[in-house]
Amino acid sequence: MRFILLFISLVTFPALSDWQLDNQHSSLSFISIKNTEVAEAHHFNELSGSLTSDGHVNFTIDLLSVDSNVVIRNERMKEFLFNTELYPTASFIAQLDMKKFNIIAVGQTGKLKLVGKISLHGQEQKVMSDVLVAKLSEKSFVVSSMKPIIVNAQQFGLTEGVKKLQELAKLPSISNAVPVSFVLTFK
Repeated sequence: MRFILLFISLVTFPALSDWQLDNQHSSLSFISIKNTEVAEAHHFNELSGSLTSDGHVNFTIDLLSVDSNVVIRNERMKEFLFNTELYPTASFIAQLDMKKFNIIAVGQTGKLKLVGKISLHGQEQKVMSDVLVAKLSEKSFVVSSMKPIIVNAQQFGLTEGVKKLQELAKLPSISNAVPVSFVLTFK
């Protein structure tokens, strides 16, 4: 009898425990557009997050880990755009419908809607995103944005930072609207 109880607890454990973001196998990237037609891809190296058994999603971006492939631009973005001395992280919180999540079988995918809040630079904005969930095994799954989320610098009080970057780089323009995409692995 003890063996049966132990087996049942081991089989159901992944469904009852929190899922943790695997930073090594995850990516969050964004595209900046300068001079109205030059697009450049950037990403963050340090991400963390979790999904609880009741569907609470908590995702954090370490803004100090911004990587634009240009060292001086990374430093300028940290100092003038993100103001990482005061705001070192950005976050996203949401509630996931666990009934819909749990019916996705291993080896299958399902489309879910995430409604939550982005917190960035002391501001919060509601955001909605369709995501594709792929269950790789009983112990891991991947969540991908189905289309980019458009983050507008003006909504987060970042327009002065964008203007400063534009001035420092001597550019005629940098777009305030930035498409953001993600692929997040949880274990």
